[in-house]
Amino acid sequence: MYCNDSESCYNNAMNNRRTFFSYVIPSVLSFALSGIYAIVDGFFIGNRIGDAGLSAINIAYPITAFIQAAGTGIGIGASVRYSILMAGGDKDRASEFIAGAIYMMLLISAVISGGVFFFSRALLAALGASGHLLSLGNEYIRLIAVGSLLQVFGTGLVPFMRNFGGSLWAMGAMIGGFITNVFLDFFLIWIKGKGMTGAALATVAGQGITMLVALIYCLAKRRLALRISSYDIWDVFLRTLKIGLAPFALTLAPNISLIIINRFSVFYGGEAAIAIYACISYIIWIVYLLLQGVGDGSQPLMSRFFGEGDKRSLSQIKSLAYESAILLAIAGALVIFFLRARIGLLFGSSATVNKGIIRVMPIFLLSLPFDAITRVTTALFYATEKSIRSYILTFSEPVILLLLILFLPPLAGGQTMIWWSAVIAKVVTAGISIWLGIRGEE
Repeated sequence: MYCNDSESCYNNAMNNRRTFFSYVIPSVLSFALSGIYAIVDGFFIGNRIGDAGLSAINIAYPITAFIQAAGTGIGIGASVRYSILMAGGDKDRASEFIAGAIYMMLLISAVISGGVFFFSRALLAALGASGHLLSLGNEYIRLIAVGSLLQVFGTGLVPFMRNFGGSLWAMGAMIGGFITNVFLDFFLIWIKGKGMTGAALATVAGQGITMLVALIYCLAKRRLALRISSYDIWDVFLRTLKIGLAPFALTLAPNISLIIINRFSVFYGGEAAIAIYACISYIIWIVYLLLQGVGDGSQPLMSRFFGEGDKRSLSQIKSLAYESAILLAIAGALVIFFLRARIGLLFGSSATVNKGIIRVMPIFLLSLPFDAITRVTTALFYATEKSIRSYILTFSEPVILLLLILFLPPLAGGQTMIWWSAVIAKVVTAGISIWLGIRGEE
């Protein structure tokens, strides 16, 4: 679609700009709450149990993140196809992707729940937990496993709400989950002294509230569908997985990095290094989620304009997404840098850990603008069904990080080079994203 004159071009650009911010601002605010949501358990546990509890939550969290990322991947994968098909006028086919997503979420939540519950100790040991940390982590993660269905649907239905035009409702659903989690953490951990059990129950209940609000919205809009032909079901599943693998892995990527860093930090820096990174990752995770909010908030528009063949509008949305993400990354880095001395105190960490946070945090902040570029580019690729390119970007960072950590710390710097390896991996991945983006426009 092209403008015939300068006035219509201007009006179209302004309309796209307003629409972009109407989608992205609620999405960013929602993910900001998700970031705070993620650190709430750490805040209450750290102040109640200390460094050991904080380290246990940090080691176990990738399992929780995997459960939620599964829902996100299915939800985004199916909703991208939904938006593209609706833009092309194929409503019946679009509704099959809603039904397919619901059946996939039911199936995956059952598999994850059973697998994590019965193999929780082995999973935690593989993540680096042992002794007291293993016991604390196991107490937490077994209850998380029981509530897998609530978490998968809580994260999986939110992308549909955005693609149905309900960005504000999606924000409301996540606010409801956030308030529930904070209240129950305070009540169960501080008032009732339930420790890790209380933290797990609060997390599951919060996601349950998000799922409930999402279900009410989708039912009110009459958008939920359960009908899908047996002939189409496997095609729907495969197409959903093809697109959803990238957002699933993108959501999980910081936790893959967390696993790698924790595993090697056990050897080089011990429990103190794990506690330092726990505090850093909790705070910097907020900025990562803000950037994801830009990508996921703009995805419905990218998918719609792609489906309509409106290249001009797609280009405008892409430019706005890059600009917004980079500005958020720089602003977030500056705020965290000036408040870094208070982070350890927030989590009730020891003086040694707090000094480590002050020293190490600036290293990680350097990577945020590069991460902004990568996240928006990845969202653009899966929103426009360029699945292979989205896979390359999504999996590049953890692979590069692992290779760097295998070689750099033994040569020089030890634990310090583990920190720098994480930054270098993000810079290199951003370079790959720019290269893939340029090639996509050739």
